[in-house]
Amino acid sequence: MKEKKDIFGERPDGERPAGEKDIFGERLAVHYDELKWLYMELYNDEAHFTELCDNLRGIYNARKASLKALDAKREADPEWFRGSGLLGMMMYVGQFAGNLKGVAEHLDYVKSCGVNYLHLMPLMESPAGRSDGGYAVADFRKVQKELGTVEDLEALAVQCHEQGISLCMDFVMNHTSEDHEWARRARAGEKEYQDRYFFYDRWEIPMQFEKTVPQVFPTTAPGNFTWLPDVGKHVMTSFYPYQWDLNYANPVVFNEMVYNYLFLANLGIDVIRLDAVPYIWKELGTTCRNLPQVHTLVRMMRMIGEAVCPGVLLLGEVVMEPVKVAPYFGTVEKPECHMLYNVTTMATIWHTVATQDVRLLKKQLDIVYGLPAEYTFLNYLRCHDDIGWGLDYDTLSQWGMQQIPHKQFLNDFFTGRLEDSFSRGELYNNDPITRDARFCGTTASMCGVEKAGFCGDEHGMERAIRLDVMLHAFMLFQAGIPVIYSGDEVGQVNDYSYKEDPEKRMDSRYIHRGVFQWNLVKNIEKEGTVQERLFKSLRKLETLRAEHEAFEARAKAETCESGDDGVLILKRTGTAETLFGIFNFSRERKEVPWTEGGTDLLTGERIGGDGKVWLRPYDFVWGILEPDCRRAGTAREA
Repeated sequence: MKEKKDIFGERPDGERPAGEKDIFGERLAVHYDELKWLYMELYNDEAHFTELCDNLRGIYNARKASLKALDAKREADPEWFRGSGLLGMMMYVGQFAGNLKGVAEHLDYVKSCGVNYLHLMPLMESPAGRSDGGYAVADFRKVQKELGTVEDLEALAVQCHEQGISLCMDFVMNHTSEDHEWARRARAGEKEYQDRYFFYDRWEIPMQFEKTVPQVFPTTAPGNFTWLPDVGKHVMTSFYPYQWDLNYANPVVFNEMVYNYLFLANLGIDVIRLDAVPYIWKELGTTCRNLPQVHTLVRMMRMIGEAVCPGVLLLGEVVMEPVKVAPYFGTVEKPECHMLYNVTTMATIWHTVATQDVRLLKKQLDIVYGLPAEYTFLNYLRCHDDIGWGLDYDTLSQWGMQQIPHKQFLNDFFTGRLEDSFSRGELYNNDPITRDARFCGTTASMCGVEKAGFCGDEHGMERAIRLDVMLHAFMLFQAGIPVIYSGDEVGQVNDYSYKEDPEKRMDSRYIHRGVFQWNLVKNIEKEGTVQERLFKSLRKLETLRAEHEAFEARAKAETCESGDDGVLILKRTGTAETLFGIFNFSRERKEVPWTEGGTDLLTGERIGGDGKVWLRPYDFVWGILEPDCRRAGTAREA
């Protein structure tokens, strides 16, 4: 067992002054019996459980007073993250501002975007050329040299807190880089470290795994194991050959990874994004996805966090349909993740854009809206990753959209191969045999900003901007935390220069991970520019969202019948108001029956007094119902 001082810093296990309340002890006591029961059920190892609890106290004692004060404040308001005022932005540190100090210097711009939740993409030490965008971690406690130091990260967290910004970071749980100390020692033959991974001398057991475990990336990492000729063994590598899967059946792995997670928390990180959560428990004869033990591990992490750092949230990355995503919230009595990504809705939004058909989106929103109000989703249009077309094909097939040809249609549409397409982008992990592929591109390029700009098409640009704003309006209308990808606020388009970089050119995801174009920011104040029209439209929507309590998570959300497969109508009912949103996903001007009336939140004009609302292609309305007011109808003309 390591000395706690080596792990936790200068205050490993200091004694409390006489009479001081044992806050950690009281918090741990709330969960102790369940935590021990779950731990022993998995590991049956009392010594490692005792070591874990002892070290948790050391971590708590080392936690800064300012962070403990923030914990107490958030404990007093456990729904602090579920209001309507949070707005997120995700970014790569190097692409946005060069390094961590650069991000700190540009916090004024972040604030001007209305952002108070900042997600920094993976920045811990990763090997050049085999980093997977930072998801192949070689050291969980060191920042990539070109981005700065751990001290820079901690200083940035302090500055963010001073400006009311919560900081989010990725925690890569499933695997380490082959350059990690554990992997190097395992490769050198140390059995203790080989036991932290999945090493096999012979092919028999890996072959049994391969019979039931689907491949994550068939075109880039065929099979789930990599042969190491220098060791004479096979090692499990579910994602890429240079990422070795961790063996969470080993209590040492769980304990040490918990310490790494809490290391980030003690730096001042407010939200820990658990990467690839469904994969973290492996068991022969299964798919190694969504196994019960995964939920045990996440539940233990939730309880540990509530004892050590209750102000820190767990965000789960679960890229699956709602029925498989929801269990990662746990239950109201035994919660797991505080928040989850609304992945299915994101992919379905783009399907809806391509098909001009809202039926699947409406069906999936009905499922999401039917979940307990305590469940909080993180909503987004684009992120750092590709878009996978994991849609509900059982439903789509009933409408004549078969899986293989429909995926082909979506990819052809968004890469601009179809004659009527306005999108531009590239495929990712294209499998010529199955004809399956994912898609990459920025929001602006997918909406047509790139094509219209290249062609000098003013009408096309007006339509592209309207679509971009409408999609953001739809996202902002959902409960949970809306997150924009850095650059979307100024309409940044695809960056094809990645093809000139030998370390990136084989990964088309870098097309939407381009360097932030600061020259575009200058255009925000220039009337009529793409940047001015987008930025100011989004800021108006974001401001309105923060002002209305019906956007809070506790409000009732529902879909309404529009009578038109191209139009989606949503309602949100709070304690004092009911908001409605009408979204036209089609390229045609629409007349939408609307007899309830109300006031347009953006213009202040009356809506629907004549029993209908007119919407231009890709237009929308945000309104507030005022049933007792006299109304005069208005229309948004084409």
